[in-house]
Amino acid sequence: MAVTTTTPLIASPYRGVAMTASKKGYDACESSNAVMDIENDADSSSDDEDLTESDTMSTSQRILNLAVPALISLAIDPLMTIADTAFVGRYSAPNDPYPLAGLGSAAALLVFSFYVFSFLATATAPLVANRRAAKDELGARLVGGQALSLAIVLGTVLTLVLLIFRHPLLQVMGTSVTGPQADMYADQFLTVRALAAPAVLLCSASNGIMRGYLDTKTPTLILLGSNAVNLILDVILVANLGMGPQGAGIATTVAEWIAALCFLGVLSGKLPSADAKNIRSDTLDDNTKNASGEVLLTVTPLLDLPKWSSIKPLVVAASSVFLRSIVLQVAMSSAAAMAARSTSDGMIDGSGASASVAAHQVALQLWLLCSFLCDALATASQALVADGIGRGDDNAVREVSQTVFKWGLVLGLTLSTFLWIGTSSGVLIDFFTSDEGTRIELSKLLTIVLLAQPLNSFVFAADGVLQGAEEFAYQAKAMALSVMSAFAMFAVLEYTTFGQEIILGGDNDTLVNVWYGLIALQAMRGITSLVKLVEAPGPINLLGKQVL
Repeated sequence: MAVTTTTPLIASPYRGVAMTASKKGYDACESSNAVMDIENDADSSSDDEDLTESDTMSTSQRILNLAVPALISLAIDPLMTIADTAFVGRYSAPNDPYPLAGLGSAAALLVFSFYVFSFLATATAPLVANRRAAKDELGARLVGGQALSLAIVLGTVLTLVLLIFRHPLLQVMGTSVTGPQADMYADQFLTVRALAAPAVLLCSASNGIMRGYLDTKTPTLILLGSNAVNLILDVILVANLGMGPQGAGIATTVAEWIAALCFLGVLSGKLPSADAKNIRSDTLDDNTKNASGEVLLTVTPLLDLPKWSSIKPLVVAASSVFLRSIVLQVAMSSAAAMAARSTSDGMIDGSGASASVAAHQVALQLWLLCSFLCDALATASQALVADGIGRGDDNAVREVSQTVFKWGLVLGLTLSTFLWIGTSSGVLIDFFTSDEGTRIELSKLLTIVLLAQPLNSFVFAADGVLQGAEEFAYQAKAMALSVMSAFAMFAVLEYTTFGQEIILGGDNDTLVNVWYGLIALQAMRGITSLVKLVEAPGPINLLGKQVL
């Protein structure tokens, strides 16, 4: 029996690899009763075109087809916080650092809280991609459903924790030092933003699922729309109504819930993906059919308790990524807390600490924005490396890895150039704040941020390659070593005569030392990643020869 159907799962710029190649066996699948061959002449012609396009497409084109949309979508999330930071900073009273300082402390806590659950995207994407490339559609669907269920449960728990323990958590982040006014603004922002935790984790899990199907366009469109909503609400609530950090929190929370609902709509087949089509499947099981008779593969949260054997791969990968994220965010949050305790000469009251926190917040958001831009290459390499491993193609894995590092170097140098232009012209500082104390502190940090971008681009590209190879446990251990290196660097510079007199030449500044520690962290991440990348035999064997 011949069935007329098309086979792309999710709109993808790399659809020839996704699941459309009937000659490679992707269109032959087994139902519970029989094996059904999909043999429509028109569809075969379309598949041949896809195969030809895939075969002739260079590795750089494949990477860029995934990375460019991913670059936009990854940058959108930190852009929301940057928009909040800019609006609160610009529309606060002159020489009043407290609203921005309060937002900075609360935002640092939220970054920690949300980022530790990044495994919902990081672990899910390669697991889905590997199963899809190995023609296990139901396995890919199962992993996706498990990730969505986990996002709902963990998001709800996180909301409760942030609301119940917000006061002691904010004090840990330095609001006890920045003063009661900054503490009040931080509490307002955190109370509202905590309500978005389930939405944020759902977006993360959904993004991972779509990456696994080599679709980065749909997340980009959804997040562009949510960012537009956030910007409009910032204008209304912060600029016009003067609601400060609380208004910024409301704007971002509403935008993130809209994004989460859109993601669920696409994955459930209720909304079309980027190419105006739904997710579709070759597996004729319990999925529903659309008006054209095409079988829709719906990925929805699972309501039943899964068996350990089915959820073990996700749990093992997620646990390693979770521990790695915890360690990294402890370092980042410690940096924010130390910034709150840093005061400049001549600033002996709370305004000095507030200026340091405000400067650290702006520099950190620029750092994170650049990091997310670099992470676009990681997203592409993660999906394509997992796809190559799933197909057993070692040459493709190595070629993707080598190419992504070349693009990473270009991106890192480009980001450094743009940051240098913005810093030397004064545009960046003018854009974020008019407070003189904050401007002085910020000028010290921007040079460090711009010089670190080539290193950052390598680190994030390496992350993507190793995640695609499912080297989660190794990355967790490497992150622990990197964070210890960061703390050691800070301790030497801050507390030893050798650091203060020999290394710094007597010019000791706690805030700057915090950032030197962050550079040490990235350097060690780069070294440990390189060791695994060139390991022979290893999952990547970056310097190995092509196998004929």
